[in-house]
Formats: sequence, structure tokens, C-alpha cells
Amino acid sequence: MIIVYTGGGKGKTTAALGLALRATAYDKKIRMIQFIKGSWHYGEMSSSSRLSPEFEIVAVGKGFVGIMDDVSTPQQHIDTARQALSLARKSVSDDTLDIIILDEVNYAIHLDLISEDDILGVLDACHAGADVVLTGNYATDRIIQAADLVTEMRSIKHPFQKGIRAKQGIDF
Repeated sequence: MIIVYTGGGKGKTTAALGLALRATAYDKKIRMIQFIKGSWHYGEMSSSSRLSPEFEIVAVGKGFVGIMDDVSTPQQHIDTARQALSLARKSVSDDTLDIIILDEVNYAIHLDLISEDDILGVLDACHAGADVVLTGNYATDRIIQAADLVTEMRSIKHPFQKGIRAKQGIDF
């Protein structure tokens, strides 16, 4: 099954993490590959180790692109996205993995760090027993068409609109 969590609201990565948490209860093997996140510490980096060896997170990215304290060049972001893509290709052919989560991959496509065709090729190469989850804003029409399940997160209200900063344990 191909699952997509997209949209401008919060909760896409969190939904994928919830799926991973549930799957570990059934001894499923899960790998989350983070295409964008990577340079900052996120709570899931520490908590995921508690679910090892069933669940692992591989943070390949260099952090959010072009915002706040981004010091990486566009080419560095492209190079790390290509590394994540290479790991995704290997992961979908690894028949010991049950679920492969491509975190922020839709955003990586939107930013032209990798191509939509590359990700569709990854989905086509997936071994028969695996499920793949794609997260991130801006899921393309072709990604949505390829998916079996698509959920769009829509922002109605966000504390940032009141000047409230991201909160440890809630947002990261």
C-alpha cells in the first residue's frame, strides 16, 4: 500500500510516526528516511531508538531549506536529497523491511531537490510485501494518483499565528 500524508497543516510526520508505533506492536520492521530534516534535534530521533530494532530513523537531510538558520547551499541540499533517494531505492528492495517512510519527500520534490519521476520509480520498485508512506506538503497529482490512501492535513488555527514558538515535545 502507498500512503500519502500531505497538506499545509501540522501532523504529517506525526501521523507517519503513529503508524510506525502501531506497526512495531506487530513486529513489523520500519525505516523512516528523512529527506529534509536532519540538522536539528527532534524528539523522534531519541524516542525511535526505544523501538529499535523494529524501527529506525535515518536523517539524511541538512535541515529545512532556505529558512531560519539554513547555512547549506542549494547544491548541498540536492546532494543530501539524492543520498536519501539512494537509500530509499535500497530500502524498497529490502525484503526485511515492512514499512518504508519517506519523510518530507513531497517537499523535496516541490523544492526540485529530487524529481517526481525518481520517487514514482522508487514506488514501482517496491517489493510486494512492503508499504510505503510519503509525507510532506505539495504532494503532486501523480503521487496522489499512485497512492492507495491520501490524507490532507489542513491548518485551521496554529499557535505561531499568536507568536507562540514551537514547543519541545509537541512540535519537535
